Parts: sequence; C-alpha cells; structure tokens
Amino acid sequence: MSHLPRGAAAALLGLSLALLGTGVARAASPAPAKVPPAAETARVRLELPPPTGTYAVGRDTVHLVDRSRPDPWVPEAGERELMVSMYYPARPGGGRTAPYMTAAEAQAFLDDRELTGVVSAGTLSGTRTHARLAAPPARGRHPLVVLSPGFTVNRSTLTLLAEELASQGYVVAAVDHAYESVGTAFPGGRLLNCVACEKTTPGGYGVVPRGRAEDVSFLLDRLLADRRPAWRLARMIDPTRIGMAGHSIGGASAATAMAGDRRVRAGADMDGSFMEPVPAEGLGGRPFMMLGTGDDDRSWTRDWPLLDGWKRWINVTGAGHFTFTDVPVLGDQLGLLPPEESLSGKRSQEITRAYVTAFFDLHLKGVDRKLLDGPTAEHPEVVFHPEG
Repeated sequence: MSHLPRGAAAALLGLSLALLGTGVARAASPAPAKVPPAAETARVRLELPPPTGTYAVGRDTVHLVDRSRPDPWVPEAGERELMVSMYYPARPGGGRTAPYMTAAEAQAFLDDRELTGVVSAGTLSGTRTHARLAAPPARGRHPLVVLSPGFTVNRSTLTLLAEELASQGYVVAAVDHAYESVGTAFPGGRLLNCVACEKTTPGGYGVVPRGRAEDVSFLLDRLLADRRPAWRLARMIDPTRIGMAGHSIGGASAATAMAGDRRVRAGADMDGSFMEPVPAEGLGGRPFMMLGTGDDDRSWTRDWPLLDGWKRWINVTGAGHFTFTDVPVLGDQLGLLPPEESLSGKRSQEITRAYVTAFFDLHLKGVDRKLLDGPTAEHPEVVFHPEG
C-alpha cells in the first residue's frame, strides 16, 4: 500500500512499482529490466480478458454537473463535473465495442508515465474491451456498484473489473472525478488534467476522499431521481442494493462515502490507505473488505477496530499496488511487467475479479460463494490477515 502523485519512469505500463497508492509520497522508480522498442509494442493488439458471467455487457457514458458546489480544485469553474461509464447486464447484440479510452486520454497517461517513446497512444486507446455500446439491457432490477479509480489515473484502469461485475448481473458506475487524473475527456473537446496533483500536499490528502464521497452522493441522487434520472436505463438499478469499491484512494473513499451516505450498503478498498480515517462510531454495522499487497499500512491497523460490521482483511502474495487494476494485464501483453513482479497479469485479474465479485454477491445478492471464508487451494496467493 502506498501513495502516488505524478510521473515516474516506465514499468508495469509505466505505473512502476514505485507508483503507489493514494498520492502522498513517491520513491525513485526502478528501471524495467527491458523495455521493448516502440515499433515492437506498436504491433501488439492489447485486449482485456473476457468477463466470465452469463450476461453480455453494455456501456453508456454520462456527464454530470453539480451546480450546487464549486470544484474543490478549480473553484472558479463554479461547478463540479463527473464523467461516468455506466456498465450494465445486457442481452446479446447491440452496437460496436466500447472504446477503452480516447487517444487524448491515452497520450496524457503515457506522457505522465514517460512512455511516449515506448507505447503509442493508439496502442493503448485501442485496447479491446468486451462491452458494447447501445446493447439491449437485461430485464429486471440489479444491484449497483460504484467504482472510483486511484489518484491521477483514469476510470478506464478499472475496466476489466467493471465488465466482470456487469456480466455477473451488476450495474456499474465507474467515475472520473474532475481534475484528479492526468487526463480525462469531457464534453466540448476538453481534456481536464490533474490540477489536484499540484494542490495537494503531504498530510493533506484527506480532502480527496471527502470530495469523492460528495461526488458519489450526488451521483446516486441523479441516478435514483424519481423524475428525469441522469441515465436512460436508471430503472435497472435496485436502490436498496448499492455498493462501492475502488483502487488506492478510490478504495479508501469507499469508507468515507459509506460514512456519509447510508445508501451505500457495502464497501471494498483495493490497496488504499485511509487518508480520511474511518469514523470512531464505525460504519453502522455495514460490511467492508480490504484487499491489499501485504505491506504494512498503519492506517489499516489503526482503523480496523472501527469497522463494526462484517469485515475481511485479505492480502495477495506477490501483488503490487496496481495488481487490482488493468495495469498488470496490459503490462504483460506489452512485455513491460518487471521480472521482480511475481504475480502475472492473468493471476492478478483472476484474483481481483473473484474476490470483489464474491464480496458483492454476499452482501448485495445474499449469495455466499464461500470464497471469503478462508484460504483455498484455488487461490494459494490469497492470505487472510490474522486480524481479519
């Protein structure tokens, strides 16, 4: 568990092992053992693993504007904006495959990671996904899971998890919070960069989860509105079954969102330090899961006793900070996964999807997969913390 402001040398798709969690400290980045030439990586067709559930996956994009509060990073903007990818269980058919990210977003990502001469923006933005635009929705109402990415990175880095959850019968809202990534495309041809990276200071990152919690409450207000909800398929959402998960500071923000909004019934933190402490009164008995690398994190030790409902503290042997995102999968395909990274991209995504899905199956669907009961032979890398 660790912290990430900006820029670092290439490895693991430019997010090297020194690029750590929520955006506090940064260490010197170890150089990768071997970086393939740009011509070689340009020939690679990146592809996310197909989701394993029974549903096809659809995707829409929603732009939300909260005019009731100024943006915390750019107050002169006068409003807070969000970009949201809505994934949903679908029937077969529909339009073209949804893009991974825009070329401008990809270029901003690569520039920030000093990978411009190693991987082309077209290679990254052309990553093959499995969601389809305008796919016909599945019938019925489904639980909603909100996903929040790590500091500086785009919501696209959680695509494989979003697609998996949608294939398993969840509606998923993956959120980009304005000015908190190195590049997110907004309407009007705008590419908003990471103003927050320049304005946050060590010890001051608690403002990030507080702001994201407000974003999530606003998102839920707009998705669940009785009149003119923000999403055309909002009727698919069961408002009594809502969860949140995230990576790095996005995962830590799940606890903050739960503390402020009782509509969020379950939360999962994928390797994010609690920059905003869990309230002394707990989370009202609601379930929470921490999925990490096994590195000591004082905030997890500090706040573990305050989690007052069902809880698990699970570590993954060999994991790095970005294990729980798309990064290891794409890094493997590009030949950028450092040799010291013992967990392959394939195993990274298998473990992440299995445990996060099992958590929400248990707490939003009432289906116990038994995976969260303790160690299994199927996943020998997964270690249940003695306190968990």
